[in-house]
Amino acid sequence: MIVPWAAGGGTDLISRHLASLAEDTCGTRIVVSNVTGAAGATGHQAVIDADPDGYTIGTATTELAILNHLDGASFSPKDVTGLVQLAANPAVLTVGADSPYETFDDLKEGLASGEKIRAATNGPGGTWDLAVRGLALELDTEFTEYVPFDGAAAMIPAVLGGQVEAMSPSAGEVQEQIEAGKLRGLATMAEERSEALPEVPTLKEEGVNWEMGSWIGSVAPAGIPEERVETLRTCFGEAVSSEEFSEFRAEIGMGVADRDGAEFTDFINSEYDRFEPLIDELY
Repeated sequence: MIVPWAAGGGTDLISRHLASLAEDTCGTRIVVSNVTGAAGATGHQAVIDADPDGYTIGTATTELAILNHLDGASFSPKDVTGLVQLAANPAVLTVGADSPYETFDDLKEGLASGEKIRAATNGPGGTWDLAVRGLALELDTEFTEYVPFDGAAAMIPAVLGGQVEAMSPSAGEVQEQIEAGKLRGLATMAEERSEALPEVPTLKEEGVNWEMGSWIGSVAPAGIPEERVETLRTCFGEAVSSEEFSEFRAEIGMGVADRDGAEFTDFINSEYDRFEPLIDELY
């Protein structure tokens, strides 16, 4: 199982937990290998380049549907077959607990009036960069500045320290700080409220039609014989459906996703189509 991100992160943790459970449901040993670099492109490419025999699979993330549009990779979702979705992580528009913006409407009015509101992002084309830029586009406004950081781990102290006024990382990444009263969630960028942050309203509740988040799933290289695809979908689906996996997913603050292999494949392709005009307009 190839994981395109570093050991110890959320994607790695949930992949390794899945692998440990799937060893029982699939009846074989599963070795996890972290293949990192190029904003996830290196690891995704390694999965795609593997022999399509069913013995090498990978963890795919939102970047699979983004990087090609940024000319950051030559692959696209057509190069993989979805096995099962593992989690969905909605972006949450977040400010410091001492921020003057106590509600989403407060921040929206601040943007409309030209107040200095800088947004921390994870760099052009990153999921959390698309989250705030896409929101601004939907509101027909702009944040004062989009300040790049190396992921949510660096974005959070920047907001807490006043270097920037807002950010939109995943619910799981800010859950602990919000519950501790250090950060304030203004709106979740998803169809429904996050289980991790049930008190934070969705943008839809605030009258804004914008959704953004990251997702994680298991994929295999395209071209695997159909009977092997079905075997993998069945045994990995059983692992994801287990109570132990659900409990672990909740423990690390990741949202529920219930797409099976065919649905996940369709979803990845729809995300790829959704991002193309958005990225063209934003960058």
